[in-house]
Amino acid sequence: MKNLNPGDSAPLFALIDQSGGEVSLSEFEGRKLLVYFYPKADTSGCTKQACSIRDAEPDFSDLGVAAIGISPDKPAKLKKFDEKHGLGFILLSDPDSEVAKAYGAWGEKKMYGKTYEGIIRSSFLIDESGKIIEAWYKIKPLDTVPKARKALDQLRA
Repeated sequence: MKNLNPGDSAPLFALIDQSGGEVSLSEFEGRKLLVYFYPKADTSGCTKQACSIRDAEPDFSDLGVAAIGISPDKPAKLKKFDEKHGLGFILLSDPDSEVAKAYGAWGEKKMYGKTYEGIIRSSFLIDESGKIIEAWYKIKPLDTVPKARKALDQLRA
């Protein structure tokens, strides 16, 4: 999988959200978008990441930035995750990880000495015209918001 870089076009997607509706990248034209890929809803790291994005939503909203989380989880599991933690932003189901692959957020991982393929925790800041502003691969759960804020601050400077 090829990694995305600033200036690249964000791969298009249309996926089902936690409420069963279809959401596509094109719906966010004219707005900045933070898209992040995470391995599994309601696990420790994924919960920390999602809650940090939830807590930053007022700041992001003031800057005209929407947030979307994408994982292989089914919509029903995403809905429970959203309700349990009061996330309040869009969570999308990518069951075959095709969108994750298009973004380079799928690949070889190692855990407990075993190698397998899975979601590589990654975040992308996308501009109003669908171009990548910044891409962060293998990002730590609590680094998504600070890195996005720093990139947004640099855009305003």
